[in-house]
Amino acid sequence: MWSQIQKKLPPHSFRYKVILTSIICIVIPAIITLFINNYLTKDAMKEQALSNANRELKLAGEYLNKIFEDMLYAANFVQLDSEINTILKKNAKIDDHTIEQEEAYESFVEYSKVSKTIENVTLLGEKSYVTILLKNGKHYTNYPVSDYNPENLFNKPWFKELDGVFGYEAVWIGSQPTVFKSEQKSNPYQISVARTLRDSNLKIYGYVIVTIMENKVKQAFESLPGKEEMMLVDSSFKILSHRDNGKIGDKFPYIKEIQDPNFTNIITAQKENFLYADHQIMNMGWKLVSVNPYKQAIFKINSIFQKVFLVQLISFIIFFLLLAYILQTITKPLVHLSNVAETVQSGNLKVRSNVQNKDEIGKLSNSFNLMLDRVNEMISEITETQIRKRKAELSMLQAQINPHFLFNVLNSIRMKVMKKGDYESAEMISSLSKLLRMTIDQDKGMITFRDEVGIVTDYVRLMNMRQREAVQFEVNVSDTAYLETIPRFILQPIIENSIIHGLNQSAGKITVEAFLKRNDFFIIIEDNGEGMSEQSLLNLRKRLTRDAGFSNVQNKMGFSSIGITNVYERMCMTFGNAFNMEVYSEVGKGTKVVLSVLRGG
Repeated sequence: MWSQIQKKLPPHSFRYKVILTSIICIVIPAIITLFINNYLTKDAMKEQALSNANRELKLAGEYLNKIFEDMLYAANFVQLDSEINTILKKNAKIDDHTIEQEEAYESFVEYSKVSKTIENVTLLGEKSYVTILLKNGKHYTNYPVSDYNPENLFNKPWFKELDGVFGYEAVWIGSQPTVFKSEQKSNPYQISVARTLRDSNLKIYGYVIVTIMENKVKQAFESLPGKEEMMLVDSSFKILSHRDNGKIGDKFPYIKEIQDPNFTNIITAQKENFLYADHQIMNMGWKLVSVNPYKQAIFKINSIFQKVFLVQLISFIIFFLLLAYILQTITKPLVHLSNVAETVQSGNLKVRSNVQNKDEIGKLSNSFNLMLDRVNEMISEITETQIRKRKAELSMLQAQINPHFLFNVLNSIRMKVMKKGDYESAEMISSLSKLLRMTIDQDKGMITFRDEVGIVTDYVRLMNMRQREAVQFEVNVSDTAYLETIPRFILQPIIENSIIHGLNQSAGKITVEAFLKRNDFFIIIEDNGEGMSEQSLLNLRKRLTRDAGFSNVQNKMGFSSIGITNVYERMCMTFGNAFNMEVYSEVGKGTKVVLSVLRGG
């Protein structure tokens, strides 16, 4: 059927067929898959998971609001009840030490009345501990003083905050170690709210403190799954309540993430994503915070994704089989052409392909046949050329002089000169032999710094023998710097400039210093010669920049015919941007050249 369709369709290029097949079998399924994924997953999963988390927080928040409202109710009752306030204001002015027996009895009755009232107020709702503490230290409680002495509240660090509280304002005290002896074993932490009692002149005459155990708050978290975390935090994200008592008092660990302006309710920690949600508790600045593993939060929605993925997989398999069938039909001529190429690779240059298609594969087959014809012709031409080349090479070899013969002759001359006692001339011949060997040897592109120092030492020795006045040459190189490798003949052109131009072939001093500092390699060449004018130095520095471009022009003065700019170019090509070269000079004060290879680290 496919062959009949091919006959009816006009011939198309191979590229057209591949593109058309790719669109049918890959692009369309990919677009459908992407659409389904985006539609059913990702944002919808995240929004649903966040909605579920907020719903749980809202339910827990309503429970906590009820607890805190009960605490405020108890404080409001004490603050608003006129009879209790009359008793409290009266007793705030009485000194227990000067009270008479009749007044003591009346005071006892009033104490019992206040204590009974606050005890009745706390019967409804969660159990709470109410403390009324007057300025003179007199106190009323719904718990025994043996359980806790209320006068100790004066020493609490948060107590001073109450002086700035007016009216219905309150100070909420986060989780603190439990002070009540009867609760300390079973409930290690407590949460309190405190208000001031003021007279008509706004002067404080007492305080009311309502306290509950932290485990009452913790009950809101008990039904949560094992990995989900819900906690109560204050405005500074200090943990006030948590299923794990060990975390109470710690800072919420992901403060930086949630304060990021681009935060999207996803926290990444320990290579796992967590869903973050929070819920405001009343108007006290506290929050309920939930941190839930993202996989757990989207578990139900993820099952939908798995079904969609299964549909995608089946679709992909169908499209893949279709693609495989179509490509097999299209690429069959290519397989034949590949077999022909393997036959040619084995050495048979007489085989030819017989693909008759009118597309690019047919053209390739025809070109392949023409190429084989051309290869056969070139083999014949190359064979003839190689025969002529061998004859030419033989003629050249016969005319060559072995460089080692020259070195052996120089060594023989040096030995004869030494026998006659002319050690200075022998040393000169030895230095010349070393320099000639290094110049002729083309294999040594990179040499150790120790060998480079040896080259310039021989060079200075030869120059001193030529000049009337000798140049003093000092070397100060660290052991590690000796092991560094650089292009050969880097120091020689700089030393040559110092002798010829800097010292003007007169007596003077040249020093070479090299060392490693934090893996960076530094070379410093300095002379005490005539130096350069400011304009000459500026012109030289312009030539020693990458913006100036590399030049093939060489300095024709000196032994090596390699100028200082050529040194800069060769080092740049070897070390790239890590290399830098600086020249410092003043007239009459000499010249300093600093070469550095900054590797970093």
